[in-house]
Amino acid sequence: MERPDADAAMVELSGLELTYRAAAGPVPVLRGIDLSLRAGETVSLVGPSGSGKTSLLMVIAALERPTGGEVRVDGQSLSALDEDAAARFRRDRIGIVFQGFHLIPTMTALENVAVPLEFAGRSDAFARAAEVLGQVGLGHRMEHFPGQLSGGEQQRVALARAFAPGPALLLADEPTGNLDGATGARVIDLLFRLQRERGTTLLLITHDPALAGRCGRRLSIADGRLTGDETLLADEPVA
Repeated sequence: MERPDADAAMVELSGLELTYRAAAGPVPVLRGIDLSLRAGETVSLVGPSGSGKTSLLMVIAALERPTGGEVRVDGQSLSALDEDAAARFRRDRIGIVFQGFHLIPTMTALENVAVPLEFAGRSDAFARAAEVLGQVGLGHRMEHFPGQLSGGEQQRVALARAFAPGPALLLADEPTGNLDGATGARVIDLLFRLQRERGTTLLLITHDPALAGRCGRRLSIADGRLTGDETLLADEPVA
């Protein structure tokens, strides 16, 4: 993947609204959010539970349609895409890492990484999957199933799967939430190394102030509104 133009906007949100319908009436979740993320930025998103962090990520990932406003990712208006086109765009341009690993238990690590590439029509799917698994230190575990891997190894498979297509944007929602401290630190070091090598834009949801401080920018959200936007002097991630 070519490195993105650092002056280009990777994510542009304008007047973003998300409201759920409930029996008791409408439930506003996101309330008029305006935001721009530059290509190659590392950005953390912090806020209390229920503040709208994951909902915002889901809208940016085209997994949730907003009820108002505009969403553009890598120059593409997501509102212009139908469900199938949104799925293709997400497959090709956006990587997602969740707190849960979301691996297919009946597939090996190699297959978990390769199958999305096969769906994208890549003839080198298994070769590419093996290459990226080697880069995350799992070249010797490619034929193991998720149940045979530790939590840290499973999250490294998830990282390999997210980075393998060469996404322009990586969205990570509490990626170490199911890991112990030492294992989580190793996974985060790996995530930042891969981001730095590829120039991928990173939006990271976290409750950990130290982890948020490793990003170059920190956004705060409360009650569905952005309440803070700070530029940080982030530490250089450990390679």
